[in-house]
This record gives sequence, structure tokens and C-alpha cells, in this order.
Amino acid sequence: MALASVLRLFPSSPPHLSPLLCKSPPPFPFNSSRFSSSPSPILNQRSSFVTAALPDSADEQTVVSDDSVVSEDDFNDPRVIVSACLVGVFTGMAVVLFNNGVHEIRDFFWDGIPYRGASWLREEPLNSVWVRVIFVPACGGLIVSVLNSARNAVSEASYNAKAALGSVLKALAACITLGTGNSLGPEGPSVEIGSSIAKEIHSLLDKNPQTKLSLLAAGSAAGISSGFNAAVAGCFFAVESVLWPSSPADSSVSLTNTTSMVILSAVIASVISEVGLGAEPAFKVPEYDFRSPGELPLYLLLGLLCGLVSLAFSKLTSYLLGVVDNLNKDVGIPKPVFPIVGGLTVGVIALAYPEILYWGFDNVDLLLESRPFVKGLSGDLLFQLVAVKIIATSLCRAFGLVGGYYAPSLFIGAATGMAYGKFISFAIAQSDPAIHLSILEVASPQAYGLVGMAAMLAGVCQVPLTAVLLLFELTQDYRIVLPLLGAVGLSSWITSGQMKRKDVKGTRALENGNRYTIQQPEASDNTTSLSSTESPPYFNNLCEVESSLCIDDSSIRTKDLEKRIFVKEAMRTRYVTVMTSTLLTEAVTLMLTEKQSCALIVDNDNLLLGLLTLTDIHEFSKFAKDKSLDSKVLLVSEICSSDGAKCKVPWTATPTMDILSAEMIMNKYDLSHVPVISERVKDCRGQPIGLLDRECISLTCRALATRESLDFDTVKAIVE
Repeated sequence: MALASVLRLFPSSPPHLSPLLCKSPPPFPFNSSRFSSSPSPILNQRSSFVTAALPDSADEQTVVSDDSVVSEDDFNDPRVIVSACLVGVFTGMAVVLFNNGVHEIRDFFWDGIPYRGASWLREEPLNSVWVRVIFVPACGGLIVSVLNSARNAVSEASYNAKAALGSVLKALAACITLGTGNSLGPEGPSVEIGSSIAKEIHSLLDKNPQTKLSLLAAGSAAGISSGFNAAVAGCFFAVESVLWPSSPADSSVSLTNTTSMVILSAVIASVISEVGLGAEPAFKVPEYDFRSPGELPLYLLLGLLCGLVSLAFSKLTSYLLGVVDNLNKDVGIPKPVFPIVGGLTVGVIALAYPEILYWGFDNVDLLLESRPFVKGLSGDLLFQLVAVKIIATSLCRAFGLVGGYYAPSLFIGAATGMAYGKFISFAIAQSDPAIHLSILEVASPQAYGLVGMAAMLAGVCQVPLTAVLLLFELTQDYRIVLPLLGAVGLSSWITSGQMKRKDVKGTRALENGNRYTIQQPEASDNTTSLSSTESPPYFNNLCEVESSLCIDDSSIRTKDLEKRIFVKEAMRTRYVTVMTSTLLTEAVTLMLTEKQSCALIVDNDNLLLGLLTLTDIHEFSKFAKDKSLDSKVLLVSEICSSDGAKCKVPWTATPTMDILSAEMIMNKYDLSHVPVISERVKDCRGQPIGLLDRECISLTCRALATRESLDFDTVKAIVE
């Protein structure tokens, strides 16, 4: 069958955001009978070339990324190992300086109160402490507000000034936030410090794009290992947070050499941290108590409980982020006001619950009852602290205070585990002798508190291996491994379906006040529409909860760049179109010819009906084989009518939509391909003019960023 090529050229259009999106496609006019219609000729294969667009077919691609292939020689360069060691040295020193800064600020503002403990503060007369408890966090919020405004001003400067000075200002804001007792933690900023140092060292010494991801992983490992004084957990954190979530373009890095760099950096940073902060772990770990293997189901229940609490924690943070964003955009409340309100709110809450204040890990020691001569907290107070700490931490994050979620997660996990352990002990002690629960030996509540810490950390931040290794490294007791694995696995499983590590750009857009409204046309009566109350695209983003989990490689892909690139510049203009009466074998032949994994389904008027992928065809072929159907006469209509979910297109893009908005939608609905249709159409049945996928987005952004960098270097050379 002859295949024709049609040339399409897009008319120029103004660069404005016009996200024409459909909730669900129109019903497929498929015939359920296989023999009621005969196949008609395939629609012409379309190919077009847009000015400034990158060629996308495999045989015509002229822009090839050299960093998709990593040579071992790239890692054998001595500068790579030297760079990794320097990352460990400077990260360890920076984290020591950061933590000492937090301690100095805390001593200045609190005048020794943290050393007396939250229990002492709780017993003091309210009229003697309320001024300090309320106004110290509020004062911290005021200073952070000024620093945030300075960071926003720096963002208007050059890239080098933004990267270097912006990181320093953010670290200083974190020092103020934590030193004044606001409810966040230091480990997230420590990781970001390590990543920033890795970027600077890479730009100064290495400058090899193949090793950049490895250095970022080394910086992250150094940040965690020096923050917790746990080098092994730091190495696994680098794998979970940087290497595994990396893009396909970066997946070819040498894992062996990267692991060596990560280990070197983590060990060096941990040694320097021991010298500067002491050899003691971040918090005092009570001796783990293991009584009987029959306790394991109790630990599994604890994992389920921690998973649910983690989910509530992340949901509340996302909700409050949206509320604050609406208050800023709709009500007009200035952004600098929010950190002050956040600090003031924390101070008011701390009058009743002083344990929520960040004073290092002293309050975690109080929960675990690991400090001598300190009375433990009751079970009901521990449950109250879980809820109050979640609210206070979410408010701090939403109101723009700077810090991480690792320490609050450990606090909430310890409180949950201790309360759970005390409840179990009480239930067994008070059980009816006829039930014979008294024969079950249960461990002390501290054991459940330790396991709860790991389960909560894994659930909130989605780093289960790091959580297991961290607690195992701190307790140095092999008996804790099985309870840890069970509880951490269940907690992480509960939250994994609700939280995803998406690109940090969506979070940055929210932080900078750039909210993208997604307009949804009314769905037709015969389709299932999405709820209008669905959360915006930035909800349930793991990066917005803990930004250190997402490395913002702004030297390659920046938010500003993606806002300036439109779908028409990045979309594939060579794509395959088929009709419902096309043979599946012919559709596969067309996909193979164009080296594409999908085809657009259109009707006789060339209006979009759906999307056909090779995966759909492969799954349907197994079904056809079981039913003894002749694969040579199967039609596109049959694969789409066999399952209502197949071939449907939940969203479509338009050529004038910017890439940042399009990618946020793709992330939200887990789409790998999005058809691009013409504008001003009805019921989403537009004519397809292109196909957008993640590969062409990445290639376009990287190529245009490189071109801008070359243009900048040329202009700079001329000026000099």
C-alpha cells in the first residue's frame, strides 16, 4: 500500500497560554462485529517541519545528545575522584557550620530553655514564658521573610549569582527558622547544601556532563551522612533520591563508578561531621527490646498506622500550600507576611505543646524516654502531639519557612510508635484471662517508637531503604531488621500510590507564585468526566513536601526556559494516523517505519478519536491468541472496543500551551504521549497536528538551553 506524505506548516500565533484540554474523548464509533466492515486504506502518514523545531524521527535526527552515552573514560579521569572527595570535604564543613549556626541562634534567642527541656517549659507558669515562646518563632519568621525577599531579588540577577548567593541565603533562612524553634528540620537543607556544592565543584573542576548526576548524588549522600552521622544511610539515600528517579537520558551513568563517588563523599563528610559535631548520633537511641517473634504482626499494624498518618501529613501540606497560594493570588495577601504568621502560629501552639518546637533532637529524646531522670509522656498526650506536630509542620512549610521534613517525620513517628506501644502494653495487661493475651510478651514502647520513626520517614519522604538503614545503623541491633522491614514496607506501600516524585519545576512554579489554571470544557453526556474538585496538578507532589528529594538542575532545564518554550516548538511533527477500520498489522508496520510507539486514531474528517500504543496491541494480541482469532484480519476498532479504557485520550494539548504547563499535566495523569490538536474546536475533537512526549520535551529544552548558553558565551567574549 502506497504511503503519501503531507506537508503541514503552522501559522504563527501569539505566545500565550491556551491549554485546551478535554476531560474525556468522544465515544468511539467502533463496530463490535469483526466481520461487518472491511478495512479501508490507511490515512496518509503525516510529516511536517516547523521552524525552530527539532527533528524527531530516528532517521532524520540531526541534533544528537552526546551525553546519552557514557564512557568509562569519563569516570577514570582523576578529576572525577578529586571532585567527589572535595564534595565530601566541603559538604561536611558546610553542614558543621550550618548546625553550629543553628545552635548559636538557638542559644541567643532561647537563653538555655532547650537544655531544660519541654517538660520544664510545660510546668512553668504561663505568664513567665509566654512572651518568649510566642515571639521568638515570630521573630524568626520576620527574618526569614526578609531573606526570602532577598532571594527573590537575587533571582533577577545572573545565573551564577542566583545559584551561589541564592543557596547561601536559603541556608541562612534555614538557620533562622530552626534556631528560633519553628517546626521543621535541618537534614533537608543539609542535602541541598551538598547538592549546591556538588554543582559548583562540577562547574569549576570537572565540567563533564556525564559525571554531573554522579556528583549530585555524592553531594546528597554527604548531606545526609553528615546530618545524621550515618554514612551508610547517606549512600542509600543518594541511590533512592537521585539515581533511581533520574530521567531516562541520565539512566546510562556508570553505576559502579557512581557508587564509588557516593561512598567516598559520604565517608569524608561523616568524618568531618564527627570532628566538628561529635561522634554521637543525631539523637539518643534507647536499647532495642525484642521479646518474641509473635510480636511481628503488631509491628505490621504499626506500619499501617504510620502509613495512614504519613498520608494525612502529606495531604495536609499540599492542601495548605494551595490555600496559601489562593490567599496570595485571590485575596492579595503579600508573600512576606506569611512567614511571620507561620512563626506566630507556631508560638501560640507551643504554649500548650512546647514539644513541637525544634530544639535539635532533644524533644525526640523526650518522646523515646532516653534521657535519664525525665518523666515520659502519657499515651493520650503522645497522640495529641502527633496531630499537633503535623499541623505545625505543615503550616511552617506552607507559610514559607525554610527547613526539611526528615526531623519532623522522625518526631511524629516516635510519638506514634510510643503511643501505639503504650496502648498495646495496656491492652495486654488489662486483657481478659480467658483470651490469654497475657502470654504474649511485648517489647517496651521505645522499641515501637524506633520502628515508628523509620516507618514514618519512609512514608512521608518515600525513602524506605534509607529509613531501614538509618535505624539499623543507629541501633546496631540486627533484631530490629525484620520489624523494620515489615513496618517500613507497609507504610511506604500505603503512601506510594498517593505521592509521586515529580519534577521539581512544578514546585518551583508554586513557590514563585506562578499558578497555572487548567480550563476544562464541559464533558459530553456519554462520557465519564473528571471531578471538578480534583486537586490541582501540584498536589501530592513529593517534591513540594521535601524539596531535597528533587535535584533542581537549573543549569540544564530551568523553569523560565520551559515557560518560554511552547508545545509547537517541541512536538513531533511526524506522526502516524490510522482509522478505526485499519488493520492492526498495518498500524504496527507504520509505527515501525516511523520508529514510533503509538499512532493517532482519527475519523473520516481527520478528527481525533484516540491513541493506539504498541503496548495495547501487544496485550490484545495475547487475548486474540487465546480466542484463536486470526491476527491478520484484526482491526483497530476491535482493540479499542474490547476495553473501554484503551485508546482513550484523557487530555490533549494545543500548540500555544507552554511546556511547563503541559508537563505538569502529563505528570499528574502519568501520560507519556499527548496528542496536539488545533485550537478553537468543539468537544475536543480537533484535528491532530502533532504529538508531544517526554523525550522530545527533554531534547528541546536541553538543546535550546545549550544554544542560549552558546549565545551568552559568544556575547560575553565579544564584550570582553
